[in-house]
Amino acid sequence: MEPTNVTRNGPQTHGALPLNSLEQLVDLAKGQPPERQHGLLIGVADLYRSTGGRDRAPQALGDAFIALVRVVEADIRQALSERLADADWVPVALVRMLAADAIEIARPVIAASPLLQDDDLLTLLAEASLDHRIQVALRPGLGAAVARAIISADDPTVLTALASNRTAALGAEGMSRLVSRSRELAALRAPLARHPQMTPELGARLYQWVGEALRQAIMDRFTLDPARLAEAAHAAAQETAPADVAAARLTAKLQASDQLRPATLIRALREDRLEVFIHALSRLARLDLDQVRRALRADTARPLFLACTAAGLDRAAFPAVLNEVRRMNNGFPHDPDGGDWRLAHRSAAQAAYEFQLLMAPEDSHPV
Repeated sequence: MEPTNVTRNGPQTHGALPLNSLEQLVDLAKGQPPERQHGLLIGVADLYRSTGGRDRAPQALGDAFIALVRVVEADIRQALSERLADADWVPVALVRMLAADAIEIARPVIAASPLLQDDDLLTLLAEASLDHRIQVALRPGLGAAVARAIISADDPTVLTALASNRTAALGAEGMSRLVSRSRELAALRAPLARHPQMTPELGARLYQWVGEALRQAIMDRFTLDPARLAEAAHAAAQETAPADVAAARLTAKLQASDQLRPATLIRALREDRLEVFIHALSRLARLDLDQVRRALRADTARPLFLACTAAGLDRAAFPAVLNEVRRMNNGFPHDPDGGDWRLAHRSAAQAAYEFQLLMAPEDSHPV
């Protein structure tokens, strides 16, 4: 490729880079229209590659390349990310910068860049947004160390993405932990049932708590004894978690003695007793227990806010309640609206009515 010059009129061919300093190059890009910025950036990228790329190009030129990317428009950075996604000649620092940018810009390099190492991906898992973490989990050929970090973090959405990644190095231990987690997290079941690293032993465990369609898929894939599988599934269905039984009994006893009050919700959270909170909330608000559980797994905090209002909890106490619930519930429910769920005041009855509308099955008729 022929070297490209950069002048104050944009990229041209033949000759050397006439700018005297990095500051001049960056100043040239600032305030330019997008098409001029794009041409300038492509010119510097081509020059950097033609002079040997990250192995032999002058350090000053690499610094200029990175600094220029920092000041161009977001849509230009996105186009550059798509163009350089699988390139091995670009500065590593540039790839790291793009990977930490807005997710639309970051996605191509997270998915494909050969220059991102496990340490870079672990940094994204620790510091970047949920969308970035999901993209890391979906990265083809994901390494074992990164997969272990995702499993240990136990974020339901990121775990589901990891289970869908058929080329991730999960290993026997990782697969076992995902299968165990799928007992409570239903979204894991379908990708795990068809995962290439699934074994007959793990398939038999998974069989115990999946639906009929996935049971058939497991049976078709592995030679398993149907009678033993049916017996194990029946035993699993009869099991009830001791914490759930104890919480149900405690809240029933409190209600019978007229001691079940909104303050019970606060006390349960302070004592790290999430099951007691769930059962108390269901009884106080007179809401279906399964719907309350779904509210705690929702992608918005609004259903939980309505349930707490229906239970008589002061609206001023809800932000603290939400923080405590999320602390014990793997970050759920999410709060993407940033408080927009706190609408006008409503009565307990109105809140219960709105909650039931929100949590009604999709195929039900509106009230």
